[in-house]
Amino acid sequence: MRLHTGDLLFVVNENGNAITQSTVSAGQAPIDHVAIFFMRSGKPFVVEATTGRGVSERGVNDFLGDNAVCLVGNVKGLDSKASVDKALAYVGLPYDSLFEPDDSAMYCSELVQKCYVDKRGKAVFHTIPMSFHDASGTIVPYWIELYRRHGRSVPEGAPGTNPAQLAADKSVTIVGKIRSE
Repeated sequence: MRLHTGDLLFVVNENGNAITQSTVSAGQAPIDHVAIFFMRSGKPFVVEATTGRGVSERGVNDFLGDNAVCLVGNVKGLDSKASVDKALAYVGLPYDSLFEPDDSAMYCSELVQKCYVDKRGKAVFHTIPMSFHDASGTIVPYWIELYRRHGRSVPEGAPGTNPAQLAADKSVTIVGKIRSE
């Protein structure tokens, strides 16, 4: 499959986790991470925000080696150069494990939401009320414990994003699937 600068790589986590428990709708793939694809000097890279590296870039083969299945999303009307350049400007920021909407740290879908602009410079993606509850409406215990350790309450309903929301956005067309070898 040929990837294009600005394509989004949505990581499918077949085993599920706290993110997929609280963000994936029935019938949707269990997506728990998103990275931005780009080319530099003829070589393929991604820029992403992860717990271990914060906002960083790495070769696409290294990324795919860590992720067994990715859905490829093409974003309609995207100014890919401006969007990728904005994302690369965040390289070096730490990961935002508390999913706060400021710029001192960044989580994966926040990086995409804050950086993706159309050809007129307008944001492609908007925030939604964050969800930390499962299909029954109960807040997933992982989130309760995470925020308790930080002396905070779960920010249910605060503005934010998640990878599954971006994958389901009307501006995204899933154009294929990549499986690592």
